[in-house]
Amino acid sequence: QVHLVESGGGSVQAGGSLRLSCAESGSSFSLNDMGWYRQAPGKQRTLVARITSSGNTDYADSVKGRFTISRANTKNTVYLQMNSLEPEDSAVYYCAADSDGGDPDYWGQGTQVTVSS
Repeated sequence: QVHLVESGGGSVQAGGSLRLSCAESGSSFSLNDMGWYRQAPGKQRTLVARITSSGNTDYADSVKGRFTISRANTKNTVYLQMNSLEPEDSAVYYCAADSDGGDPDYWGQGTQVTVSS
């Protein structure tokens, strides 16, 4: 059974920073591509950032230059460093694991990020 547990969400003023963490258990973490997604009320869940098993990264245009995804395979953990936060970044952020190069296979429960102006 694969479990993904996010932490690090919270409330912050515009311009501030947060770091999200996602700890995985139950699978071969180092072999998985990992991603962060977000969903705001009334909107679809969208990809924020992704990091492959080999360390290649990809970002949504709206977060490029502000967010950084990284992974620590020795800790089975993926991170999302979020800087220069904007109210538009407010959403529930989900961690996801992809074991076969397709759509995510596993999801975390989500963590709320609220950015006030």
